[in-house]
Amino acid sequence: MKPSHFYAMLSRMKYINRWGLMNNTQYENISEHSHQVAILAHCLVLLHNKRFGGTLDPERAALLATFHDTTEIITGDMPTPVKYANPAIRDIYRQIEDDAADRLLALLPDDLRQEYTALLKPQSEDDRALEIFVKAADRFSALIKCIEEMRMGNDEFRQAAAAIEQSIHDMHLPEAEAFFEEFLPSYHLALDELQAT
Repeated sequence: MKPSHFYAMLSRMKYINRWGLMNNTQYENISEHSHQVAILAHCLVLLHNKRFGGTLDPERAALLATFHDTTEIITGDMPTPVKYANPAIRDIYRQIEDDAADRLLALLPDDLRQEYTALLKPQSEDDRALEIFVKAADRFSALIKCIEEMRMGNDEFRQAAAAIEQSIHDMHLPEAEAFFEEFLPSYHLALDELQAT
């Protein structure tokens, strides 16, 4: 059987740093980011189900979140101000991401490709319903990064934090508002404060 390079390529997520235009006190790679997004997406879908009458699959949300940035192994992390500068750039970048997903999928053996296509290029109605929670989790992860940087005295992230927080509120997700109220304040605390409560 022909060797497959798919998983070796995925392992390179740890080499792709985020926030390339910003002065970071602590670098964050897309592997770390994707792990956090998976945890947060799982939480948001649980909130959706437990408190707002939803019936979505939180484990599937976590899985989609784990793979949501895998194309950046090929494309790198394009800064948000560039990626969303205008509709033409956004549309071209979507095509670049789609091509990158195809390149990664081509590394898989035929018998596994369909399952990973559903993760790298979600199309089902259920997966599309989960994408809003993955997007919210992605934004929360970015906001948490901003909070962590500001806690270290790095004002470079102050404007980004305000813009990201507003973008989450603009999603009008009750699950996101619940996360803001119950869970986000803890990210402002030091370890001793977390253990004391």
